[in-house]
Amino acid sequence: MENNIQHSDIYAIALHHRFQWEEAQQSYVILFPEGMVKLHGGAGEILKRVDGKTTVGEIVIDLKTTFPDAEDIENDILGMFDLAVGKAWLRKLN
Repeated sequence: MENNIQHSDIYAIALHHRFQWEEAQQSYVILFPEGMVKLHGGAGEILKRVDGKTTVGEIVIDLKTTFPDAEDIENDILGMFDLAVGKAWLRKLN
């Protein structure tokens, strides 16, 4: 998968999708008309910061600060954005 995510990009959860904590699953999920995706670990931490205002770069900085011991976290974050865009869970606003 080619990474086209830029630090200046701003994303929001895609239309007709909802991101939420699901108590029964004990994880964050994305709900959409065709079903649900259970997000594991860091994926939920990344997507809960996607608000349609914050840039990818700001999310990277926030997560690096929140999880200072996580190695290579920036590549993981950008990879998650790339996956989420590819799956149409996110829409680019700028």
